[in-house]
Amino acid sequence: MMDKLRSSGLRITAARLAVLSAISEKGQHRDAETIAVAAREKLGSLSTQAVYDNLNALAEAGLVRRIQPSGRAALYETRVGDNHHHLICRICGNAEDVDCAVGKMPCLEPVTNHGYMIDEAEVIYWGVCPHCQSG
Repeated sequence: MMDKLRSSGLRITAARLAVLSAISEKGQHRDAETIAVAAREKLGSLSTQAVYDNLNALAEAGLVRRIQPSGRAALYETRVGDNHHHLICRICGNAEDVDCAVGKMPCLEPVTNHGYMIDEAEVIYWGVCPHCQSG
């Protein structure tokens, strides 16, 4: 993780390492509160503002990706550098990665681009996960 921080040009700090480690170790798609709890387990103390500051710095550096599902807290993941999408359970909020759709799919290419050069489509699929279906 120190190599990732170094290569991104970010300063290596205990808080930044703890936040990045918390995202990686606790699994993908974690909200800031879950990340803060895990980072505090490593450091003993870390302010909520420091967690958000580090999440923002890591996202800006391209080391983590922020996903903002409608009506939900932002989620963070370490899978970056590809155009994958997400599947989110409406009941428990669990999120899974979904590789980019292939072939001609509706709504992935807009009717008009308004002059924009489009380089990414962000898609969130919503449904009910197998665990919540059985519960």
